Amino acid sequence: MRLLAERSRDAARALAKLETKTKNAALIAMADGLERNAEKIEAANAKDVAAGKAAGLSSAVLDRLLVDDKRVREMAEGVREVAALDDPVGKTISEWTRPNGIRIQKVRVPLGVILIIYESRPNVTADAACLCFKTGNAVILRGGSEAIRSNLAIAEAMNAPGIPPNSITVVPTTDRTAVDELLQLDEYINLCIPRGGEGLIRAVAEKSRIPVIKHYKGVCHVYVDGEADLDMAERIVINAKCQRPAVCNAMETLLVDARVADSFLPRIGKALVERKVELRGDDRTRRLLPNAKAAVENDWYAEYLDLILAVRVVNGVGEAIDHITKYGSAHSDAIVTRDRATAEKFLREVDSSSVFWNVSTRLADGGQYGFGAEIGISTDKLHARGPMGLEELTSYKFVVVGDGQLRE
Repeated sequence: MRLLAERSRDAARALAKLETKTKNAALIAMADGLERNAEKIEAANAKDVAAGKAAGLSSAVLDRLLVDDKRVREMAEGVREVAALDDPVGKTISEWTRPNGIRIQKVRVPLGVILIIYESRPNVTADAACLCFKTGNAVILRGGSEAIRSNLAIAEAMNAPGIPPNSITVVPTTDRTAVDELLQLDEYINLCIPRGGEGLIRAVAEKSRIPVIKHYKGVCHVYVDGEADLDMAERIVINAKCQRPAVCNAMETLLVDARVADSFLPRIGKALVERKVELRGDDRTRRLLPNAKAAVENDWYAEYLDLILAVRVVNGVGEAIDHITKYGSAHSDAIVTRDRATAEKFLREVDSSSVFWNVSTRLADGGQYGFGAEIGISTDKLHARGPMGLEELTSYKFVVVGDGQLRE
């Protein structure tokens, strides 16, 4: 692992020198490589999926693991979108002149070597590789053992001509001690981004000598206000919970204003149950939805990543905000309302990395935000927050120019 990291550091030095047009041409070649090697990638993935089924992985995990024609096309399109984005490296963030005549510029630069530790989703391999490459960073990818064949095949397809050797490295072993060793190599690796379940992320944060950007879990809320358009609310709730329940921006708790509970809960309860969602509610919810299970305290903290939903009736936006403040994970939270003042209060006072008004939490995503792809979602406040794109993979340095000035 030390040799692997040392080679990545050397690659990062070469990447930092590449011009934007060179990087963009290589990214287009990466996208073409993904599509050209689709059959190889899908064949490798089929072996991973078969092994996952034999190991008893859940349907949700198997869905995240699957790579089919559509997902290969989406990966390739994501790489092309990144190629089309502005290159932040070398951009001047700000500049000014001091009274003594020195000119100071604050300029974006690559971070160096980035370690990504993730589970299940082979598309992360493509997303992370193209984002890091565009920003002049070498990347070390350590996916889950359940996706090792898929990840190796994707990385091989993306190693296009013109890319410095070892720019994109998939750790070739599933031995967990490899991760422990990598996390100690702070002299070679500049940043670690873990993506996966809370257990994985906490383990990485506890063991790492490298700075870690992370979110522990996504306990996302949708609050349906008393002034909501209930048709819109139903569409948002169904999308936020059911479209892909096993992802971090899926809704885990539904909050409903008492003013519309009698009219909204029966209809949304019926729609959710028809989609095989298990409901767990407070006492007021269960009076309207008698088939819902009784929610316990831990349900309000839970990230189910499954077709399970906690439901609570609240008395207005203030109580909704209090609930989110106590139980939320600062990931993504939404309000549905026609009342601007209520919405603005929610957007102002809910301290999450993304807050939404009349929008599904499922849109908390780098691709949806126009980043082309994302390296992850951070609920930290330093140095990045929310979906992380190109700018979040850079640091900066000060460039100071003068004509002989000295410190007096």
